[in-house]
Amino acid sequence: MTIHLPAEGGATRPYEPRTESAAFAPGGAPLASRTVFSAAHVVADPYADITPDSPAAVDWDATLAFRRHLWSHGLGVAEAMDTAQRGMGLDWAGAAELIRRSAAEAKAVGGRIACGVGTDQLPVTEIGYPYGLDEVRAAYEEQLEVVETAGAQAILMASRALTAVAKGPDDYLEVYGHLLRQAAEPVVLHWLGPMFDPALEGYWGATDLDAATRTFLDVIAAHPDKVDGIKVSLLDAQREIELRRLLPDGVRCYTGDDFNYPELIAGDDHGFSHALLGIFDPLGPLAAEAVRRLDTGDTAAFRGLLDPTVELSRHLFQAPTRFYKTGVVFLAWLAGHQSHFTMVGGQQSSRSLPHLARAYELADGLGLFPDPGLAESRMKALLTVYGVTQ
Repeated sequence: MTIHLPAEGGATRPYEPRTESAAFAPGGAPLASRTVFSAAHVVADPYADITPDSPAAVDWDATLAFRRHLWSHGLGVAEAMDTAQRGMGLDWAGAAELIRRSAAEAKAVGGRIACGVGTDQLPVTEIGYPYGLDEVRAAYEEQLEVVETAGAQAILMASRALTAVAKGPDDYLEVYGHLLRQAAEPVVLHWLGPMFDPALEGYWGATDLDAATRTFLDVIAAHPDKVDGIKVSLLDAQREIELRRLLPDGVRCYTGDDFNYPELIAGDDHGFSHALLGIFDPLGPLAAEAVRRLDTGDTAAFRGLLDPTVELSRHLFQAPTRFYKTGVVFLAWLAGHQSHFTMVGGQQSSRSLPHLARAYELADGLGLFPDPGLAESRMKALLTVYGVTQ
């Protein structure tokens, strides 16, 4: 059956949806050659009587069910990260509850989990961030304790507050050095670029990326036994390749490059990247199957599965990149992982109807929807709300 999607100038264009799914069943051999995390979204409670600036109302049952879906395919879950709308609808109180619940669920099902540690309990005021390094460090420590007490691995996230108060590279070395010394287990260091969060411009004490990279490497070199790996989200494949070649032995590179992930995970003669990606939220089952092909040494089959997904990923993560979560949640709704297209903070309004329609078309073309008929009916319902007649 034809569906009419929005086109230029208020017109529509016909699209013939798929009738069969290419979705992969749960189970399969454990992933072996790469460590793969999906950064997972949260499901809002659509019945909560709140405003966009209220604390997040989370549907915990649906949120945890989605994590079980990812674990069932052999993926790890990167919890309470950017994809879960940290700083864009989910505050620290909500994130802490999410960490506790997800970590308990991971323990119950034997799933791998790592959780974001930040400083988002420090509110920005009318004059910015009126804090010092001691307060930023204490905020990190509070969150690190929550994650470690929950039994999860820690991911030290980039901090808006630290960006605002640090005077230069030495302040980053001091704060991260302190945190790494007290971490109970090796952590993942996360470098999130300003395309994902403009407030992180100049992280590591420099706007020049070469200078910032030197400071980042200095942090790792001072405490290599406390760094499991780094997660790089700069959308610059060559910079990631150069950086991973400079890492000490035993420190992994987890790609966070949602534009170039197939080539980075596949690697080259000098090494490869593991993965910690927001795009593996909608691509979870397909991504897991692709890595299983890589586990057998079949790089061509791996690329054959994953390369065609890049167009969808680049679409979802197009500028303003920070709004990619809207497309991720939209696809989760179409795929039947949740009953509604509502987001914490009202972020479902952050992408246009043409953007969402193209996301549907690309995802459907990949066979991502377990029930293509359900996805089609939900897409038509959304079009009707927007006044697009079928």
